[in-house]
This record gives sequence, structure tokens and C-alpha cells, in this order.
Amino acid sequence: MMKKKSISASKASLVLFLCQMISALDVPLDLSQPPTITQQSPKDYIVDPRENIVIQCEAKGKPPPSFSWTRNGTHFDIDKDAQVTMKPNSGTLVINIMNGGKAEAYEGVYQCTARNERGAAISNNIVIRPSRSPLWTKEKLEPNQVREGDSLVLHCRPPVGLPPPIIFWMDNAFQRLPQSERVSQGLNGDLYFSNVQPEDTREDYICYARFNHTQTIQQKQPISVKVFSMDSLNDTIAANLSDTDIYAKPVTERQPILLTPTGSTSTKVELRGNVLLLECIAAGLPTPVIRWIKEGGELPANRTFFENFKKTLKIVDVSEADSGNYKCIARNILGSAHHVISVTVKAAPYWITAPRNLVLSPGEDGTLICRANGNPKPNISWLANGVPIAIAPEDPSRKVDGDTIIFSHVQERSSAVYQCNASNEYGYLLANAFVNVLAEPPRILTPANKLYQVIADSPALLDCAYFGSPKPEIEWFKGVKGSILSGSEYVFHDNGTLEIPVAQKDSTGTYTCVARNELGKIQNEVQLEVKDPTMIIKQPEYKVIQRYGQVSFECIIKHDSTLLPTVIWLKDNDELPDDERFLVGKDNLTIMNVTDKDDGTYTCIVNTTLDSVSASAVLTVVARPNPPFDLELTGQLERSVELSWIPGDENNSPITNFVIEYEDGLHEPGVWHYQTEVPGTQTTVQLKLSPYVNYSFRVIAVNEIGRSQPSEPSEQYLTKSANPDENPSNVQGIGSEPDNLVITWESLKGFQSNGPGLQYKVSWRQKDVDDEWTSVIVANVSKYIVSGTPTFVPYEIKVQALNDLGYAPEPSEVIGHSGEDLPMVAPGNVQVHVINSTLAKVHWDPVPLKTVRGHLQGYKVYYWKVQSLSRRSRRHVEKKILTFRGNKTFGMLPGLEPYSSYKLNVRVVNGKGEGPASPDKVFKTPEGVPSSPSFLKITNPTLDSLTLEWGSPTHPNGVLTSYILKFQPINNTHELGPLVEIRIPANESSLILKNLNYSTRYKFYFNAQTSVGSGSQITEEAVTIMDEAMASRQVDIATQGWFIGLMCAVALLILILLIVCFIRRNKGGKYPVKEKEDAHADPEIQPMKEDDGTFGEYSDAEDHKPLKKGSRTPSDRTVKKEDSDDSLVDYGEGVNGQFNEDGSFIGQYSGKKEKEPAEGNESSEAPSPVNAMNSFV
Repeated sequence: MMKKKSISASKASLVLFLCQMISALDVPLDLSQPPTITQQSPKDYIVDPRENIVIQCEAKGKPPPSFSWTRNGTHFDIDKDAQVTMKPNSGTLVINIMNGGKAEAYEGVYQCTARNERGAAISNNIVIRPSRSPLWTKEKLEPNQVREGDSLVLHCRPPVGLPPPIIFWMDNAFQRLPQSERVSQGLNGDLYFSNVQPEDTREDYICYARFNHTQTIQQKQPISVKVFSMDSLNDTIAANLSDTDIYAKPVTERQPILLTPTGSTSTKVELRGNVLLLECIAAGLPTPVIRWIKEGGELPANRTFFENFKKTLKIVDVSEADSGNYKCIARNILGSAHHVISVTVKAAPYWITAPRNLVLSPGEDGTLICRANGNPKPNISWLANGVPIAIAPEDPSRKVDGDTIIFSHVQERSSAVYQCNASNEYGYLLANAFVNVLAEPPRILTPANKLYQVIADSPALLDCAYFGSPKPEIEWFKGVKGSILSGSEYVFHDNGTLEIPVAQKDSTGTYTCVARNELGKIQNEVQLEVKDPTMIIKQPEYKVIQRYGQVSFECIIKHDSTLLPTVIWLKDNDELPDDERFLVGKDNLTIMNVTDKDDGTYTCIVNTTLDSVSASAVLTVVARPNPPFDLELTGQLERSVELSWIPGDENNSPITNFVIEYEDGLHEPGVWHYQTEVPGTQTTVQLKLSPYVNYSFRVIAVNEIGRSQPSEPSEQYLTKSANPDENPSNVQGIGSEPDNLVITWESLKGFQSNGPGLQYKVSWRQKDVDDEWTSVIVANVSKYIVSGTPTFVPYEIKVQALNDLGYAPEPSEVIGHSGEDLPMVAPGNVQVHVINSTLAKVHWDPVPLKTVRGHLQGYKVYYWKVQSLSRRSRRHVEKKILTFRGNKTFGMLPGLEPYSSYKLNVRVVNGKGEGPASPDKVFKTPEGVPSSPSFLKITNPTLDSLTLEWGSPTHPNGVLTSYILKFQPINNTHELGPLVEIRIPANESSLILKNLNYSTRYKFYFNAQTSVGSGSQITEEAVTIMDEAMASRQVDIATQGWFIGLMCAVALLILILLIVCFIRRNKGGKYPVKEKEDAHADPEIQPMKEDDGTFGEYSDAEDHKPLKKGSRTPSDRTVKKEDSDDSLVDYGEGVNGQFNEDGSFIGQYSGKKEKEPAEGNESSEAPSPVNAMNSFV
């Protein structure tokens, strides 16, 4: 919600324009002019009798005026009164009261005259009256004795003061007496009681009158009021008149009657512009309510206010249109009363057109107009230089026509001051206006080169205050050689001001004002700058924050770069609290640790010297509700009660529900239990109660933020005792021994007992046997043991609660069993069906239920491995157990080992334990596939052979029939060659592979087989070694002196070439390598020349391919046999040690600083010395 303050818009323009209009009429003080009254005291001047009296009269004129005074219509000779002095160069009188003078002696009507050679101006009639604050007259006040319910008026009757005092009622402790619809103070100061109540009895009703002018307070004697209630009045009458039947009537309700004003109608006269106050105060029981209407019309919407509990109607700034009949209506349940006030609005004189100073040149014509209105219509009279115009010296150029004076062909002697007086019975208006006859060339009063700054799209007012006689003509120009301004985009005011209604950025510039009359011409330049408006581009936004949180409001602005903005933050249109929690940043306001008092509207105001903008946002602080209060219990019954409460403050988050909790002070003091909950709109609830509970209740309010603190507990309420309503729950009968029955139950809670002396009646009998119930009464426990029972037989059981007042309802029966014993027999006919090498299924016959001697829980299968059939070796027996729940007669045995011998047995299980085991059953699992060989090692590499060694599988899972070996070569690009398969007898543990390629990497796959199939494989890789002759040749060449010398020469040549290239590059020229770089766009070749120090134009002598960094493989990415030395270095982990010295030498010149990991399928090995040599031949 952004708004722009109007100070930069039309209102400011209008104010400035009016000010300029006034200043344009002022005659410069260096020119001759009649006097003008500039300051005077008010017409009705009430003075403090203890201080000096100052009667103001200031005037200007050329030559400076002299001053004189009249008092009560006659000349006041101040020289003859030592207490009166006139201020130098002023007409202001000072009457010295503080040094012995008396203010009463100077009461009267004073008028000031300011005179010079061109005329005389007079002030208003100033009525001087000293203020008065008289004391109350002493009077004997009788006590007011009044019946309850009657009306009463306590009269104040303050002394008549000047001005009238302000009235208020207080007690002896200087505390204001509380007022309400029933008790209130009238406009006359009296205290009205619509009906009295016993609490109105007191002896210190004191009326005070405050006289603001003298700053004194006068006090009336205290008034005593004694209210007799009907009960006490009847007791008094009965004591004194015991033999009669005369009694005071009870308080009865009465319809309204008006205490003020009296009667059915009244009149009221008020003056235009004043405040109209109408009052109606009524008596009645119940207290009447007042309502106001205007007959035949509506009360003015924006000027009507109700005060004093609607007993006073207030209309501000009344006008003649407010005249009419106003009706007040007092109403209660028994009826109504009304009063009509006829209001007439009169008017003291007020200006329609006040006369204004007139400046004329010799021979010109002019008029003075004086028009006023009022009710009744005012009389207009003229004076010249303070003398009624009828007896003033004649002036042939002057003619009076009612409210107008017409001047024709004036001369210098026509200069004078004229007074217009408009009066009626309610007051008068007096205005001075001079006629000044001058002949003056134009002059411009606005300072030269004055700078005006405005905001774009707002009006610009360029001042050209001028004076001249005759009145000059004004013209405006823009720029140095601009043409005269005209058209609808400009407004030219009579006072010389140029208005640009909507200034734009291109309106900026120099403007020239030219003033000319018949006596001369003058011009003045002013400057206009149009600025960009200030805007809030990121306004603060509505925020909801929890109490004690942190919140920030943004206020990001955009403004003209030449204006310096200031940002002010307000809270609820007032300054921010002086609190360190409020942090004002460059473009934000942050509030730390937010509290409830921070709730409100925050406004960001941005001010510059030219405009102001603002934006507001509301902060709502939410929190958990305040706890409810004033808990009250009503409607107490044996099994219910009504609880009511008053909600606490919801803290800006609506209450969703109320939770009611209770405390049992008799059984669980200090422990609160959940009772119920109701919606947040409900503040009463009917609660169900249990007997023999000492209840206290509390209420918790809940909103979206959380739960309130619990309310204070309600009063306690002890319910009467009664029989138990319910029996124990969860009754069970389970034997702990073969010959007993343990009966258990959950005891009743304290409040469930319904009375003192809680006990339990425990009953039991054997089921399906014609036995009587056996019963026993036990104390407040939860278990009873019946001994001597047969093993595992069913019983009917019931447990009944009782207390001192009787039994609970008949309980329901439950079935329990006496104690269990171990099963007697084992399952028979156990059979095993082997499904595969790791899974078997077992079957058995169920045991007779009678032999279980308890609750059948299921069967357990114990099984264990005896030995492996392939190794014939025994090991530690580890028994495994599988449990099958219920009356199941089969089960699956997973996770068996292949080709093994197992045993198992089966047992039945009840709640007591396991029965005897069935005879052991033997079964065997068939063969399976073996596990992988335990290891595979490759040793003794030669040029064309490798030796393989392996270990048999850890788990053969049968009889091994053979081993399967598969292998294939791998080239430098990790591509696999053809796969070769060899079958090896099962009794072998090693193998020599021959006829392999030298310096080649091979991958091997090895697994074992049984008659069932192949097991999982193990893999390994190995490399055959390099040819020894080739290796020795490489060593010989690499260690030759000529080769070393050649390498040094190449290095020196490269160094010289680099120096030349560096010099040529610094000079901006081209060099051969540079040209070569320009000709080749291959990004891999270019760095090679500079970084690796090799010549890009040289190539391999064999394949004529350019040397590339990190690669010596052909473009088809396959490894040739003659390049196998590359493969040897890449995969042979043990070969590098044979060529350490040569390898370092090769690495120094081959273009690679060190061996790098391979990327993709490219080889990453260093090139062989032979290829390195061929590169330079």
C-alpha cells in the first residue's frame, strides 16, 4: 500500500500560489505607501489580572506610521498614565499591573490608529476584560437520602467566572468518580443518576471548577448520598412500626422520563462555524438508552459525534443547513420518552469579498469591493482614514455605491486608507484597504537565477514576483533565444507565476520572465530542474510471526541520483519504540525476539527535499493461547456436572478446541487425566462423572501454534459412592504347575471402584463336568491360585468386583486351563524325501492330543550333517533346529550340503516344553556342482610357455571328473583374441602351456567339474617374456656413444630454435614453426612441438605417421608384432626392472616425461628405443 504525500502535488502548488499572490500585492517598503495593520490583539481579550496587560498594534508604511489609541470611544492619552507605555517604533501598549496597577481599572474597549502622510489604518475594537475565578458561595448541604432505583441529580452550580470554568467530579482522594450510562455529568456540570444503587452511597461527592486562565481550581463542599435498599428499609419500618402493615414497596422497574431538558420541546440557537451540543439525560429502571434523530433529514455523516454515553449529540462546524428539529429518544424495556430541540443556526458576519489594497498610477481607475454575509444580513459601512466616509474630506475621484467604492482618474492626493465595517447583532468585521497612487517602472522581486526543483509529472511553479505602477505586463521565454511561451501546456497567473501543470524531464532549462509597463522594462532568469520520482520498488509485506521469533520488512527504493533520500520507519504512525530489538538497516527493518506489543502497522517513509513516498505492512504476532480462567461448576448431579470457563486471549490465532482434564484428589492426587475436548467456539461442557471420585477440572486451549498452559483448577467436587459399574478386565486362567490353576485379572482403577472397600469375588468350576461353582472373596489384588487340579483340564472362570455398597453386575465367564506337563509320546512314521542336493522334505504322523498334555505349539525337527561322502572324514556335529507351528505334519529342510549324509528326528512341543524325540532318520543328498578351485597360480614365464598350478575346490560337492581350462590373448587395446579350451584330468594339479606368443598377455579361465556339471570359475592373467636378442639390441643401441652425442646435438638445436622463436614472436614476426602451427589445426600436434621438443614435420621412417603425444600405435588401433615391445612395457609388471637405465634414457627424449595411465583403449606405455631412434634418422 504505497501512497505519495501530497506535499509535492496540487495542495503544495496551491499554497505556494496563494502565497505568491499575496506577496505580489505588497508594495516594496522603499516606496511611499499608506499604513497597513500587521498585528493586533484579539477582539475579545481576556487577560490575567496578575500579569501586565499587553495590547498589540503593529503596522508598516512609508514613511513609518505614528500610533494613537482610543479607549471607550475617546482619545487615550498614554502620557498622562504612568502605568501605560508604548513600545518604541510600535503601537503596542504595555499596562504595568505587576507594579501596583489594577487590571479592573483598565477594562474597556480599545482601538489603535496607525497614521502617516498617505492615510490612517485602524485596528478592531479590542475589548479588555480581566479573568475571574470567584470562590463558591457557602451553603449548607443536606445529605441526600434516596431509595434504591430512584433517580437523583447532584447540583454543582459553579461560580460565574471569566471564562467559564471546566467542571468535574472527584472524591476526597482526588480520584475521578466513575461514570457510565447510569451515572454521568451534564453539560451544566450537574451529576445525574438515572437510578441509584446501594453502591452509590458515599459522603464525598465533590464538584470541582477549574479556571484555566488563572490556573486555579475551586472546590465545592462534599455532598453526601445515602441509598436505602428495600430490604434494609423494610427492616427499619418493621422495627419502628411493628403494629402496622405498612412496608416499603420492592424496587420496581420504571419507564424513562427526561431529567434534562424538561418538557417535550425546547429551542437552541447556535452560530455558524461553532460546535452544536445537544443533551438528553433520562431517568428509568433499567437504565434507558439514548438515540438521536433529525426530523426530516439525516445527521451530517462526517461532522456528527456522540459523547457522554450517547447522551450528548455533537455537530462540529455547523452551518445554516444544520437548522431543524432534533429528537432524542430514551428507551428501556418498559417504554420510551422523547424531547424535540428546535435548532436555529445564526451567523455573525463573514467575508464574501474582503477589500484589498489598490495600487494605481495617476489617471487610472479602480474599485474597492466589500461584500459580507450573515444571519441576519450585515450592514456595510465605509470609513476613510478612520473617519466615516460621509464626514471625511471630499475626493472628486471617489464615489461610494453601497458595498463598492469607485475611483476615476485618481491623482496622488487620492491616496488614503479605507475601512469597511460589516456588522449585525452577533458581531462585526473590520477590514483596512489602502489606495496608493504611484508612478513606478517595473521591478522584479524574485531573486535572479533562482533554482526550482520539481519531481517529474508534477506541477512546476516558476515565480516572477513583480511590482510597478501602472501594473506591468508579464511574458515568459524558455532558453536564451526562445520564443514567447504560450499554449495549453502553460498556465500564466496574475501574480506573474508561470505554471507547468505536468513537468517532464525535457522541461528542464532556463526560463526568462520579462515585466514591462509604459515607464520601463526588466527581465529575470530562473532555472528549472526536473527530477525522477522516488519509488519503493520492494515494499514491506504482511507478516505473521510467532512470539519470540524474528521478522524483517523490506523497503528497497529507487530515486533520482541527485537527491539524497532519508528512510524513516514508523509503528502505528508513531516513532519506533526505543528498543535495541529494532534494527534498522539500509533497506530493511528487523525485529528480534518479537513480543505481543510489536503487533501493528509498520510504515516505511522515504523523504527527499522534493517528494515523499511511503508503504505500510501489518505485523501479526501469534502465540499459543493464554490459559482459560474463571472455571465454574454448575448443575452438580451424581453422575454429571456442567463446567464453564472464560477463554484467554487467543493471541491472533483462533482457538480450535479446548481440552478438559481431571484430577482425582481421592485416589491419585497430583495426576491429571484426559477427560474430553470441545470445539474452540464452546465454553461450557456437560461432563460424565464416576461415583466416589473427588474431581478437580482444568481446561487447556489449543490453537495452530500449540497448547496453552493449563488453567487454574476448578473447585473440587466429591461424587457419592455407589456399587461398582464394571468388573475387572483381561481375566485369564493359566496353570504354572501341572497341578494348579492361576487366575489373574487387571484390577479396577481407583475411580472405578465407585466406593470404599473394593474386593473381588473369584469363582471357578471344571468345564464339561457337572460341578458347582467354587468362590472366594479376596482383597484388592490381581491374582488367585487354585491348587490340586488335574493336569491341563479346562475351567470356567469369572471375577466380580464388589465394595462396601454392593456387587458389580454379573461378570462374563472365560475359559482357562490348569497347568501343562511335558508331552508323553514322539511323532511316528517319520519320512524324508530328498528334493535336490540342498533341499529335503520331511513328513511325520501327528501325536494324539491327549498325549500332548498341554497347548500344542508345534513340532521341532532336529537335523545334522554326519559326514561328506566325497571326503569320508567326520567333523564336529552341529545340530540345526526348525520349528513348525501348529498341528503341521511336514516341513522343508533348506541349506543342505550336496553329497553328504544327514540324520534327523522330530519332537512335539507344548507350553511346558518338548516331548521325546522320534528315532533318528538317515538320508543322503546327491552330488552338486563344485565350488571354484581354491587357487590358480601362473609361474615360470618364458618366450612361448607358462606354467599353471592350482588347488582343488574347497567344496567338491561330489566326485570331480575333470578340470576345464580356457585362455585367450589380449592385445595392446585390450581386445581379446580367440578362445582355446583344454580338459585336464581331475587328478592333475599343474600344467605347462607351450607354443605361446612371446611378449603377449593371456587371460585364463579355470573351473572344476563333477558328473552334475561345471562349478564356478577362477580367472588370472599372465605375460610371456620379450625376445632376448631384441632386448640386448635395444640395450646396445641405447648405450652407444654416438647415440648419446646425437641426442645432445638435438637438444642443443631445439634450445637454439626456441630462443629464435621467442625473439621473433616478441618482434611480431612469423617463424617456421609458427607457420607450421598456422598450417595445422590438429590440437594434439601443436602442443607436441612446443612442450615435447620434437619436430612436427618429421615422421616415422616405417609408417610415415606423425608423432603424437602419448601414442605410438597405428591408426587402426591394433598392435603389430614388431611393436610388441610396447605391449611388454604396458603389461609385464616384472620386465621394467631389466631396463631401468635404458628406460630412463628413452623417457628423457621420447616426448613423455613419465609413464601415464591409459585413457580409453589407447596404449600408455613409453615407445621403444628402436622407434625413438628411427624418429631422428
